[in-house]
Amino acid sequence: MLTGKVVSVKGQIIEVEFLEEKPRSNDVLVAKDDETVRMEVYRSATATSFFCLALTGVTALHYGSVVVSTEQPIRIPVGQEMLGRVINTLGEPQDDAGEIKAKEYKPIISKGVSFANVAIPREVLETGIKIVDFFTPIVKGGKVGLFGGAGVGKTVIISEIIHNLVILNPEKNVSVFTGVGERTREGEELFATLKESNVMQGVSLIYGSMGENPALRFRTAFTGVTLAEYYRDIMKKDVLFFIDNIFRFAQSGYELSTLMSAIPSEGGYQSTLGSEMASLQERIVSTQKNAITTFEAIYVPADDLTDSGVQAIFPYLDSSLILSREVYQTGHFPAIDILASNSSSLNPDTVGEEHYLAAVEAQAILKKAKSLERIVSLIGESELSADDQTTYKRSKFIVNYMTQNFTVVELQTGKKGVHVSLKETLADIKGILSGKVDSLDPDELMFIGTLKDVEHKLKTKNPISPSISGTNTSQNPSQGDASQPNNTQAPPSANSQPAQQNEIKKSE
Repeated sequence: MLTGKVVSVKGQIIEVEFLEEKPRSNDVLVAKDDETVRMEVYRSATATSFFCLALTGVTALHYGSVVVSTEQPIRIPVGQEMLGRVINTLGEPQDDAGEIKAKEYKPIISKGVSFANVAIPREVLETGIKIVDFFTPIVKGGKVGLFGGAGVGKTVIISEIIHNLVILNPEKNVSVFTGVGERTREGEELFATLKESNVMQGVSLIYGSMGENPALRFRTAFTGVTLAEYYRDIMKKDVLFFIDNIFRFAQSGYELSTLMSAIPSEGGYQSTLGSEMASLQERIVSTQKNAITTFEAIYVPADDLTDSGVQAIFPYLDSSLILSREVYQTGHFPAIDILASNSSSLNPDTVGEEHYLAAVEAQAILKKAKSLERIVSLIGESELSADDQTTYKRSKFIVNYMTQNFTVVELQTGKKGVHVSLKETLADIKGILSGKVDSLDPDELMFIGTLKDVEHKLKTKNPISPSISGTNTSQNPSQGDASQPNNTQAPPSANSQPAQQNEIKKSE
């Protein structure tokens, strides 16, 4: 029996001395007097002692406490039995469904698949969110990061993607949601929503909330990855893997590093940040047979994208969605900065020539409009040349069209959420680029579903319309409330009044 002695306890870091045989890295140790007190061997402290991560409370420990090695790493239950369940970092049930009777257990620390088995994703995955599908397309088996500061909508977008991909298509995938250092309330709300939608049987939830100690938060992400790997490799399933929030993983590693008195890197984070992030991200890959499509929410401290913890995540992503506080404050939601966001999948080979050319043209208009903003703020839009006025107005059409009501916040907004296909989005953007809606006011495209929602306005404002004065401009009842979330009819523009007066004179 391999035993050691506690020599210090600093927060959630326990230093244990082994004078004879040494334990293996990642083995679990238990207190001899109380086996419920557990810790994981993390790394060496001196020639004879090791730093261990506290997996439970440490109040029962004191200097000289004897600990015993189990000679086993942290192992969690895996298999079909895990679908529909809520567990914590250690694989313990957190729902009211009783004990987990799993046939297999897997260690949460392992190596990823070999490079020969890694597949390059090609198939586009539609989310039903216009701005995501058009400007930052997601591929099945890819990795998507949602970057943003506090309160700009990262979790809401993740929740909407879960709704559109999991709840609306429950038979296509199994899903793993891993809450790393986030609010318990959000986890409870997601659990309730999935149960009400009758799709919980295809989902596994793993929670290590912000109230947990940093050691548990640090290991929660590995627990989630272990389940996702099992579904991919053993059960031969395509997996949707959600992590909220991956920055908390880096942050918990920083907390532990500080407790171990490690010398930080220049940016203030632990010097091992790069290797820790790689040990997690390199396991979340797609194989030749099955895919893991990953959605990661990344908190950006002080809205600073140059933060070292944030920068450590960028290299592993296929698509990056940058949420902007400036965009959020203008009332546009989702508050994604189109020009700052990018996707490696936005190329002709993946999305097709038509989609690629339309996206590039739209981005060019937005960039041109951004360069004109300074001039407009000084002398006004009316002083621009005719071509620049057209460009500037169409940029507003594009930005406003990309706003969208979400299903997951219907109770808060009072507006019905919409799901828009990529085909419809592409057709509408091409219409905007060709000048189809130039007669409208840009604000009339705010929070619509598709351009079909404003067709009646286009007919009303068309100068060659058969009877402008007699046209009924009220909403067509057949369109339904879902496709017209604003529920308000814009008043006729001032320049339409002379045309109406001329019609009256002619009739007289």
